[in-house]
Amino acid sequence: MDANYFDLSDDTPVYVISVAAQLSGLHPQTLRQYDRLGLVCPGRTAGRGRLYSTRDIIQLREVQRLSQEEGINLAGIKRILELENESLRLREEVHRLRAELQMIKALIRYELPPGA
Repeated sequence: MDANYFDLSDDTPVYVISVAAQLSGLHPQTLRQYDRLGLVCPGRTAGRGRLYSTRDIIQLREVQRLSQEEGINLAGIKRILELENESLRLREEVHRLRAELQMIKALIRYELPPGA
């Protein structure tokens, strides 16, 4: 068997709802509610069953922490998660654009004749 056969990322959906509930410390019905509200969106099996990734489990715990410890309602939590995801996307885009700019600067330096 290939050594990388089970090399799964944190985004790979592998946990059925009962296991995800146990790992997150939440009731399966709570996980279903969070899915319906769009707080955590697990993958789906061919039969439409939910499959959760490690990243989903971490997010479930964060939703619960924000709700229980910070007293934030679910609508507020959804907005926080949306803003965090948008912030991450923008940081990744800035990183990509900086790399692209560096490449363009290097090409310009390479192509310009001396003294130009």
